[in-house]
Amino acid sequence: MEKKPFVVGSTKDLETDLGHEVRRLRLRQNLTQRQLADDANVSLSALKNLEAGRGSGVRTLILVARALGRTDWLESFAPREPSISPMEMLRQRQRDAIRERKRASGIRGSRSSK
Repeated sequence: MEKKPFVVGSTKDLETDLGHEVRRLRLRQNLTQRQLADDANVSLSALKNLEAGRGSGVRTLILVARALGRTDWLESFAPREPSISPMEMLRQRQRDAIRERKRASGIRGSRSSK
């Protein structure tokens, strides 16, 4: 089966495409709809609606994606932001470099104590 390129279309088209992908993964993992519904802790009718592209809740999508081992789908919908921005990391490195240059090593030469 040749995979078609993903093109953003109408909401209905996206629901249908997502449902087909869920079905394809379920069959690849050799699971029945009942088995996947049980694994995901969703009703059989909720899974059937998701696979048919007839609309489904976000909760159902999340539970099914987890049961199929595809949490990367969820990351693509809402990627996590870094806890520190890249610009803040750069500024911190620059501050650290300046601090390091100002520090004395304490081993400059032998000084005799008076």
